[in-house]
Amino acid sequence: MGFDKFEGRVALVTGGSNGIGAGVGERLRSRGASVVLADVDDAAGAAVAERIGASFVHCDVRDLGEVEHAVETTVARHGGLDLMFCNAGVTTGCGLGDDFDLASYRRAMAVNFDGVVFGVHAALGALRERGGGQIVATASMAGIVAPAMDAVYVANKHAVVGLVRSLGAEYAGSGISVNALCPSFAETNIIEGIRPFLEETHFPILDVADVVDAFFRIVEGDGTGECWYVIPGRQSEPFRFRNAPGPRVDA
Repeated sequence: MGFDKFEGRVALVTGGSNGIGAGVGERLRSRGASVVLADVDDAAGAAVAERIGASFVHCDVRDLGEVEHAVETTVARHGGLDLMFCNAGVTTGCGLGDDFDLASYRRAMAVNFDGVVFGVHAALGALRERGGGQIVATASMAGIVAPAMDAVYVANKHAVVGLVRSLGAEYAGSGISVNALCPSFAETNIIEGIRPFLEETHFPILDVADVVDAFFRIVEGDGTGECWYVIPGRQSEPFRFRNAPGPRVDA
């Protein structure tokens, strides 16, 4: 169910205080949508909301109750919900060897995967009340390939990709689409810990505007269960997964 216009649409954006969330929120507002930004950073989130003409709600996506409250607040303020953007994300900051840290592991899994699960769960009822709508989750190229760095991050982004592909099939024909945005390294706070490595290896960093462009290609389209890669120098499109081999029956 693609959107051919945004006037009268209502969107909730988690991780909306900076980076991709702020960029998507600003573009949505410029195209006439009502937007609620949700984040744990109250000062930054409120400042972005004021600047772009949106509103703000505090939300820790690790807490189902807070995610449900964010959806309820959005519906109360604007009369409904048409688009849920589950965008909040963090890096892990630990490995699985001597540097393993249980708190860091649980935080990353909770924000990056539970936050999407909770966002979908909380949004479905409100979307149904509008006769359908869209859910977009920010995954990563790390959810499609398996780089040899931050394996826990790679694992939870693979989980988001699998969730989206399954939900897309489950809700096909219901008027609710579920898709994933899978950018490479973009100019956001999440790369600060690895910026020296990216600069040393001359790895190209995406402009946030390029990721926002890809987001709008998703929501303006009619696909579901798709995982759109965003890579420097290439036009964003859905990644084509190979089918797994089926059972073999000996003749």
